Amino acid sequence: MALSKQFVKSKSLYKVTFTVPAEAAVEAKQVALVGEFNDWNIDEAIALKKQKDGSFKTTLELASGEYQFRYVLDGEKWENDWEADKYVPAGVDATENSVVVL
Repeated sequence: MALSKQFVKSKSLYKVTFTVPAEAAVEAKQVALVGEFNDWNIDEAIALKKQKDGSFKTTLELASGEYQFRYVLDGEKWENDWEADKYVPAGVDATENSVVVL
């Protein structure tokens, strides 16, 4: 799992690409992104598009700040990003959330 960030000066926003590599989603048919940017609403999860190499990817435009997020595989398995900027306690069942810092 990986994050790439690019500042778009004309919009004063960051383009953040969220990637789940093929080896992390071997049997997944769907991968979605939820986090503070969509109020953790699983019904409004952002779908990642499957790539030819088997990875899943999506890009969001986000303002500067810190955003907690997680990936949801096939609507039930929650995963963190292996290369998140940091991790914070989720406050639920001793898990952690990934954080992207912009």
